[in-house]
Amino acid sequence: MSTFQYGNGDLRISDALQLVTGKKRGVLSPEVAARVLESEKNALSLSQGNTTVYGINTGFGILAQTKISAADTSILQQKILQSHSAGVGKPISRELAKLMLVTKAHALAKGFSGIRLETLQRILWFIDHDVIPVVPEKGSVGASGDLAPLSHLFLPLIGLGFVSVNNEKGSEEIIDASTYLKKAELEPLTLGPKEGLALINGTQFILAHSIQGVMRFHQLLEYADMIGALTVDALMGSPAPFDERLHSLRPFPGNQLVAQRLRLLLKDSQIVKSHENCDRVQDPYSLRCIPQVHGASRNAWLHLKQLTEIELNAVTDNPILIANAESISGGNFHGQPLALPLDYACVAAAEIGNISDRRSYLLLEGKWGLPTLLMENVGLNSGFMIAQYTTAALVSENKTLCFPASADSIPTSLGQEDHVSMGSISARKFNTVLDNLEYILSIELLLAAQAIEFRRPLKSSDLLEVICQEVRKHVSFAKEDRIFSLDIEKVVQLIRSSTLLENCREKANQMGIQLNATYADFEL
Repeated sequence: MSTFQYGNGDLRISDALQLVTGKKRGVLSPEVAARVLESEKNALSLSQGNTTVYGINTGFGILAQTKISAADTSILQQKILQSHSAGVGKPISRELAKLMLVTKAHALAKGFSGIRLETLQRILWFIDHDVIPVVPEKGSVGASGDLAPLSHLFLPLIGLGFVSVNNEKGSEEIIDASTYLKKAELEPLTLGPKEGLALINGTQFILAHSIQGVMRFHQLLEYADMIGALTVDALMGSPAPFDERLHSLRPFPGNQLVAQRLRLLLKDSQIVKSHENCDRVQDPYSLRCIPQVHGASRNAWLHLKQLTEIELNAVTDNPILIANAESISGGNFHGQPLALPLDYACVAAAEIGNISDRRSYLLLEGKWGLPTLLMENVGLNSGFMIAQYTTAALVSENKTLCFPASADSIPTSLGQEDHVSMGSISARKFNTVLDNLEYILSIELLLAAQAIEFRRPLKSSDLLEVICQEVRKHVSFAKEDRIFSLDIEKVVQLIRSSTLLENCREKANQMGIQLNATYADFEL
């Protein structure tokens, strides 16, 4: 198993995900350990000196002017974890909570936070043993860091809160943290100067959602091109709008990438060849403008990916401890740098669903040689009519989620924290839109695979036939009505499993085709 050194080098999105899944193991090098120990000494020195330092010998937020005695320094840090654990709602997933642990460990290991080596090692113990704190999904305003979720994340360090573990049967079990620590023969930690504040100041809740969203959106963008190409072929659309010469005149990278992918996906399709000389002049926008629409969303994805990786390697707590017992109080915990691109990505993901729904509608219209509602005996049968109702409902729901959370700010801490990012809401909304997009694309894929059958004996391209064959392994051609929600669930599970992508890429490699050639920035 490969390793990653926390606090050293750049942590990429792919690295963070591998640390969560156990494909990589995070370690502390002697150099990093020494740096953390030095930062711990700085925090101790500041706590014993005469200088007033926020969060070390003062209260928090509006209580920053309240002095705390040296004797109460440790109690202060314990109390902040308890008082700030005010989150509500359902717990976030184990993967997200573990991402929070991984990203926080990397930030603390940079050596600017005053964390003790013992505390950092305990966090790594939780990661390595897959003991994941239970974190409620709501309560962060994304400004003084993600205070509430991070407080819940680190309560188990001091023997409070709850942890999630996989039991012997392989199912998730929620256990009181105090009970679990006793079982593991571990003592709760007593926090030192600044440690409580260092643990809960930061953007790791927003960041974890952003990492997961970047990965999921990337996969769905790959699918959107493939499914869109299959729909183009099923509707006997023209490949001319994907011509490289056209896109060189408006060279947005995302547009050019999508156009390239569509050219390769449709290459050598018998269906395309069969209507080369037809009299259709132009296709509807949802076919003709796939490079422009999908490409714009690709550009938004790339922006989010780049900013997420900056945040992934940043120090986002406060105050920052510099060498020689110097501290700088600032606002690196403010979530605005991710809140804005997350809102932008939310719109970008919703637009992929929007255009996919329009393509599903076209597949049902009964034009260009396809039967109405993609079934020959309609009237007695309703065909796939209501499947498109579902995409319409999901697209509408996504539109309501596109209001930018980052456009709002409600002052907190009695006005001391008077501008907040609401980035945690941006992040949660983005992933909710992606949940809906999975279903929207799955329904288009179900319809496109049904439509292709009406073009037989003509075949689509070799790459698109791989997709059709994989769908048919799970869902049969529909000659009459049945419970289509069952089919939709099978296709969405296929999309979530990545099987379609892997099979299509394997076939492309066998053919010597690189679907994303020359566009390495758009890879994870």
